[in-house]
Amino acid sequence: MFIKRHPELLLLFTSAVAAAGWIFSKETVQGMPPFGFIGLRFILAAVLLFLFCYRGVLAASRPDLLRAAGTGLVLGLSLTCWIHAIAISGTLGEGAFIMSLSMLVVPLLAWPLFKEKPAGIFWLSLPIALVGLFFLSSTEGKQWGLALNQLWFLAAAILLALHFNLNSQCSRRLPALVLTSVQLLVTGFLGIAASLLFETWPNTIDNAIWGWFLLSTVLATSLRYLMQTAGQQNSSSSNAALIMLLEPVWTVVLSVAIYREQLSTNKVIGSTLILLALVAYRSTALWRKYSAPQSAG
Repeated sequence: MFIKRHPELLLLFTSAVAAAGWIFSKETVQGMPPFGFIGLRFILAAVLLFLFCYRGVLAASRPDLLRAAGTGLVLGLSLTCWIHAIAISGTLGEGAFIMSLSMLVVPLLAWPLFKEKPAGIFWLSLPIALVGLFFLSSTEGKQWGLALNQLWFLAAAILLALHFNLNSQCSRRLPALVLTSVQLLVTGFLGIAASLLFETWPNTIDNAIWGWFLLSTVLATSLRYLMQTAGQQNSSSSNAALIMLLEPVWTVVLSVAIYREQLSTNKVIGSTLILLALVAYRSTALWRKYSAPQSAG
């Protein structure tokens, strides 16, 4: 009953949990190989979701499952780039805002992939976001240039946008839980494969690291997805998207509080411009929906 009456509050809490997931992941990779962490985290999360949709998985056709697996591979590549960027980053705020740029990359990729021309507001929002990225990737007294961790975040954002486009096609043929479970499982297997190829595991892992791992897996992955799905079912998609834009803001707050991230003037300007670009892009869609003439009856 509360969810149906107050879906926006649930989505607001979900955005905070998503931001906390950045902290959980950062703490986990202090004692666990990053790719291995992604592998174990998403395999376990997939198993938890399979408990709710295993009948749907068994009923799905093989071609649809293969498409879902292929889309999951793209998601896995995005998340391996993301976790590597987190592992080599001292702070998380700027990474969260760079990752949020994926929302503007989505229509840019949809144009050549599906012949969907971006809306007019996109061409206004994109330059603002690029200027924001310019400020975010520069420091006072130094020339502009993306740091290595920023490049990995940017690669993750582009791959995430590609996944969003492909996922929108797959979601028309498979239930959300089935599609998500398959994709999370493929992501987990990719992480394990990357870990076996490139990482060496420590002989022992502290209990504290396993605690962070469980928080990341259960709270920031499985529970976060369920809360987001419940919130979106009872709220408009545009409204939900606007609320979820708060994730990088929460991430900055947590990074400042926990890691003492220094917010330089350029970082503040860059983050603000990116957020303004995203809000302008999403709020225009919301305004069009509610300002469109309604038919009588």
